[in-house]
Amino acid sequence: MKVSTKGRYGLRAIVDLAAHESEGQVSLKSVAERQRLSENYLEQLFSSLKKSGLVKSIRGAQGGYLLTRPADKITVGDILRSLEGTLCPVECIDPDVPASCDRADECVTADVWAKIRDKINEVVDSITLADLVSELGNKTNNDYIYYI
Repeated sequence: MKVSTKGRYGLRAIVDLAAHESEGQVSLKSVAERQRLSENYLEQLFSSLKKSGLVKSIRGAQGGYLLTRPADKITVGDILRSLEGTLCPVECIDPDVPASCDRADECVTADVWAKIRDKINEVVDSITLADLVSELGNKTNNDYIYYI
């Protein structure tokens, strides 16, 4: 499984949002500047995050985005699944995809793929946004968050 730029940049952006949430709603322009990302691209990513219920937007001149739950209640898995969809390494074991393989009953590799899927989900669901923000405090001055 390979995480796309959508997942990587979205995770960076929401960590930035969480790191600056004490300032109130955070504008995408400020996130874009700190992360050196396109504001237009962030708008697309935050649209997915909003649809998933992870962030909410505040309209207006002083508008921006806020987390909908405390950072310790949002996992990396929540974020990646919002942006990437399923985290299955292969389609044939994805519970959201109808069975498409005519060899499913005798497939000897299906268990391998299922174990990989389960371990990926176990790891990303064990790391919270608060964990990443805490780690961030050990690495930067919170003004620039490039290495997430």
